[in-house]
Amino acid sequence: MSTIASPAADEIWMQRCRQLASQAAGKTAPNPLVGAVIVREGQVVGEGFHPGAGQPHAEVLALGAAGDRAAGATLYVNLEPCNHTGRTPPCTEAIMAAGIARVVVGMIDPDPRVAGGGVERLRQSGIEVTVGVEAAACQQLNEAFVHSVLQQRPFGILKYAMTLDGKIAASSGHSAWVTGPASRTWVHQLRSRCDAVIVGGQTVRQDNPRLTSHGQGDRNPLRIVMSRHLDLPAQAHLWEVSQAQTIVFCTPEHAAERADQLQQQGVEVVTLPELTPLAVLRGLHERGLRSVLWECGGQLAAQAIAQNCVQKVYAFVAPKIVGSQTAPTPVGELGITQMNEAIHLKDVTFQQIASDILIAGYLSNVGD
Repeated sequence: MSTIASPAADEIWMQRCRQLASQAAGKTAPNPLVGAVIVREGQVVGEGFHPGAGQPHAEVLALGAAGDRAAGATLYVNLEPCNHTGRTPPCTEAIMAAGIARVVVGMIDPDPRVAGGGVERLRQSGIEVTVGVEAAACQQLNEAFVHSVLQQRPFGILKYAMTLDGKIAASSGHSAWVTGPASRTWVHQLRSRCDAVIVGGQTVRQDNPRLTSHGQGDRNPLRIVMSRHLDLPAQAHLWEVSQAQTIVFCTPEHAAERADQLQQQGVEVVTLPELTPLAVLRGLHERGLRSVLWECGGQLAAQAIAQNCVQKVYAFVAPKIVGSQTAPTPVGELGITQMNEAIHLKDVTFQQIASDILIAGYLSNVGD
């Protein structure tokens, strides 16, 4: 007898997989977000989500919860089960051993070690496999993981807040606060879901940010500062590393004495031959990071965009006007002289947060 459920039921259970997976947002790098649900005769008999690298995968946790009830049941999982041995054994073997009759997969894993191999292994064993249920939503859930695997660099998000006339601060540089408390809380929650937050030296000197989740999540991101010469203040919130680590990237021309001082404060200092957004992202990729949040000034934001280090934009617009031709704007010089050369956002969404408007969208590729 076929074990295929109705398409509507498959979608409902896949939505549950995504809900489960989302509970580990920001905690699984370099691994993806994965949730799994086991259903037998229309009832959930086991479920789980991957909590972090080196820990059991979602399928294994769900199978453990289901026990003997997994035999003849359907397993739903938002990402293709692995068929290789990494830090944990292959999930495909556990699925087959449990007697699962059908597996419903949201999307194929882009990791070359998987890339359809898990699905093929299950089918070879006689298990029915359905692929592509809620595929677009599953892709979006793991957009950082997918981008990082395919492009060999973290997924970049540019976040900024500006006034109605496009300013991120007054002409004096004062910027506290462009948006209201509700928008700032939203950003703190976003930080907790990202692997790192990146700023330039000017932001450290001007704003002295903390770049933490401010209690809006149970983790803080890694904090990154880009400063060619380490002309940074002796004391700053970012040098307080008891709650969140900080890495400063610089060039060989940096001040050696300042580097020693930072390291004595617990800050890691990394020297790159050339300090560019792309070079920093490549270094972070080697550390297993999948997503970064650019909270920098306009000049660094422009460099990041030009080097295709930004894939998504979150732009907050506050109902305020400050005027001034010298007040800073969110993105610096990109060399665009004609409006028809402007970089377009796609899949744009709008959200009102108290009195502010949040515009989100994905950048069209602007180069390699």
